[in-house]
Amino acid sequence: MLKIECPPQNTRMKSHYDVAVVGAGVLGLAHAYHLARRGLKTVVFERTPHARGASVRNFGMLWPIGQPPGPRYRLARRSLEIWREVLQASGLWYDSTGSLHLAYHDDEAQVLDEFVHLAGDDCSVSLLDASAVTRRFPALNPEGLRGGMWSDTEVTVDPRQVIAGLPGWLNRTLAIDFVFGTSVLGYDRPVIRTTGPECRADRLVVCTGADFRELAPQSFAEAGLVPCKLQMMRSAPYGPEFRVGTMLAAGLTLRHYQAFSACPSLPALIQRFDSEMPEYGKFGIHVLLSQNGLGELVIGDSHEYGAAISPFDNSRIDELVLQYLRTFINIPDLRIAARWHGVYVKHPTDLYVVAHPQPGMMAVTGVGGAGMTLSFGLAEQTIHAWLGDSHG
Repeated sequence: MLKIECPPQNTRMKSHYDVAVVGAGVLGLAHAYHLARRGLKTVVFERTPHARGASVRNFGMLWPIGQPPGPRYRLARRSLEIWREVLQASGLWYDSTGSLHLAYHDDEAQVLDEFVHLAGDDCSVSLLDASAVTRRFPALNPEGLRGGMWSDTEVTVDPRQVIAGLPGWLNRTLAIDFVFGTSVLGYDRPVIRTTGPECRADRLVVCTGADFRELAPQSFAEAGLVPCKLQMMRSAPYGPEFRVGTMLAAGLTLRHYQAFSACPSLPALIQRFDSEMPEYGKFGIHVLLSQNGLGELVIGDSHEYGAAISPFDNSRIDELVLQYLRTFINIPDLRIAARWHGVYVKHPTDLYVVAHPQPGMMAVTGVGGAGMTLSFGLAEQTIHAWLGDSHG
């Protein structure tokens, strides 16, 4: 049985650190990992008793297939490589499930065929016919199925478990200190002002997800970040008698991820979606499914953009998600045990945002829905660009 632990109690702070990290979500943990691996004395501050933002409100999909072939995909694969090392060393649950994109219309199958040919050897993908898909994954709906695109790369984790479990492992193995329930109020290098004891650090890395305006308001305003709200659901747990066996996506996902943007048939597919399913486009809905180690199905999601997004969830969005889900998988006695929404920020054109508001401070954010996938590779890249080959 998968165990979800609470983060460790606050560790005793040293008088001076090489680097402090603000935020114990996945990006903050990844940056702390790479900093400590360089031999730098590192402390992580988290304003809440445990991280509870976008890093724990997602599918747990380490999902390179969502990135376009080329540099972005290679960054995602590098991140996954580091993720595997961390997961194996820490003993946290993960499952090398791979992923399957399903096609129930000829135009969807055409886009998948184009993607496989455009990707070449860059992505480890292959096309399966309908009989091969249902033979391998019997819970899938065979009616109208044209086939699917299989990728053996993707890995499933439980975000609640890894985000709660990694701090303890990082403290034990890399001597990274953690201070939970403490907000960082300002940085006057090297002094870090907090709601708790004052601390000193030569550098500060800000990984606070949707908002770093408190520490660097001008840089935040100039970053051009757009908030995005998504709604998700989780089922009651299923026993070993019902395992989906992979991560699932279907036709709507082809319009959402930039991985498919170069496919010549995509504009016509999007036009059909807009004509036949306008509400799905209105709410930015595409439907993904993953299954964690507890047997729970994680289902979603929607994408509503802009500063005026509502704090209240829209039940119609959940209805639309479940309606579409039922077109491609047969789930016995589906009972929704939890519903929630998350908010992340993304840049309209860039994959992520790195800002340097003042000497010694770096803010990293704007990874959008790819934070779990890109975190460890992105942190490795940004730290190398910031520090080079030095340790100071």
